[in-house]
Amino acid sequence: MDSAEYERKIAARFATFDQDGSGYIDRDDFSTAAKAVLAEFGATARSDKGQAVFAGAEAFWQGMAGIADVDGDQRVSREEFITGAAKRLRDSPERFAEIARPFLRAVIAVAGDGGTPAGATPSATARVLRVLGTPPELAGQAAVALDTDGDGRISEEEILRGFASYCGVQAPDA
Repeated sequence: MDSAEYERKIAARFATFDQDGSGYIDRDDFSTAAKAVLAEFGATARSDKGQAVFAGAEAFWQGMAGIADVDGDQRVSREEFITGAAKRLRDSPERFAEIARPFLRAVIAVAGDGGTPAGATPSATARVLRVLGTPPELAGQAAVALDTDGDGRISEEEILRGFASYCGVQAPDA
């Protein structure tokens, strides 16, 4: 991959997390994502599932801040993302994905049929992807691709592997 392609992919990953387009990733971006998922599925913030989504979003933010907020200002600039999070993404996308596990688990419970541990359907997963900023034309394709065992349900492990795969970006010199 050339440096222009690498920069494009990093910019796309950054934009995924920068939900409000402020040019920084911060706690509000994770809260915005949580609210969007809950609204899409008609769940309230005060419900047990809603509380789990917000707690998962906070844990995800804390993990992101812990690896990327170098100056401690409670926001991650694009440069901090490139030097902190992107390095972690290159080195171990699976480990990076683990910081998202509580959020993803809670989202599955909201999007799944009755919160079953079996996972969410591809159509429910596509809805989640759309509200989190994936273009509609790609959300359905991505959701179907996440069902790697073909059972019609997307499990927590399938989502984590998919998230790690999406996040894993190799630097041009790698």
